[in-house]
Amino acid sequence: MAMGRPRAFDVDQALDKALIVFWEKGYEGASLSELTAAMGIKPPSLYAAFGNKEGLFRRALDRYEEMKGGSMDEALAAPTAREAVQRLLCHAASSQCEKGSPHGCMLVTAGLSGGEESSAIREELAQRRQAGCAKIRKRFERAKKEGDLPEDADPAALARYVTAVMNGISVQAAGGATKKELQQVADMALKALPV
Repeated sequence: MAMGRPRAFDVDQALDKALIVFWEKGYEGASLSELTAAMGIKPPSLYAAFGNKEGLFRRALDRYEEMKGGSMDEALAAPTAREAVQRLLCHAASSQCEKGSPHGCMLVTAGLSGGEESSAIREELAQRRQAGCAKIRKRFERAKKEGDLPEDADPAALARYVTAVMNGISVQAAGGATKKELQQVADMALKALPV
């Protein structure tokens, strides 16, 4: 049996470069030529390593969540629900406009536009955002059981509210809002919490 040629590129490094292109341009906005140029490979190598553009995008999303997902878990581990939300919102405000990386959250900005051909990608992004919202809801449910939230608090509605604020911070960051402006949004949102 003939063996294929070994890969002449580092898959992780190539994936990191593709992630930046997708983060900046979204799924549809990132052309194969831009992706392969950024990755330093030819299209056949992309297909051999990732299957197709959609496969590459999904792997880039996994990589993004590996890089960024831990901050949500850390925030939700805070001793009180209020502190957890404060950490989530403050992190969103500060991390969405870091120098050296695209602004906004890739899970939000990459799904803001697209035609019918990218409906599976938009659905994937929506599911990943919903998974984050579900984690926040579970934290609020725990807080309610522990007496950290009022009896009439609705954990699901609170989670949707916090998620909507975080998504809004992302969109504003992608539109050029400063860290100070985003922190003001986070501070205003904290005032609306029932704790």
